[in-house]
Amino acid sequence: MRIGELAEASGVSTRSLRYYEEHGLIRAARTPAGWRDFDDSTVERVVLIQHLFAAGLCSTSINELLPCLESPPEERTGVMEQLLAEQLARLESKRRDINREIEILQALRTETAVPTQPT
Repeated sequence: MRIGELAEASGVSTRSLRYYEEHGLIRAARTPAGWRDFDDSTVERVVLIQHLFAAGLCSTSINELLPCLESPPEERTGVMEQLLAEQLARLESKRRDINREIEILQALRTETAVPTQPT
């Protein structure tokens, strides 16, 4: 399947697909004319990559996770679980920071509120 067909089937732009290929997340054979030729199974892989990006992972982490996700459970080494645990810890820390910032802004807003004038 050509890159345009993969883009249509996966709902991902051709630009993103080129980025994925550049970073080793997907691979394509080349036709004699030099066109990319993707296997049909690449659609599922692209959808999975999209989910991992949506979860906040970077392309390096995704590249590490993909072999784990694609291997049978009995062959997994625990790398995936460790990477996911690290990502969860990172996001929980980020959430704590955001909650603290919200509390500070709410307190400042309350302290600096302009008193209302009785009518």
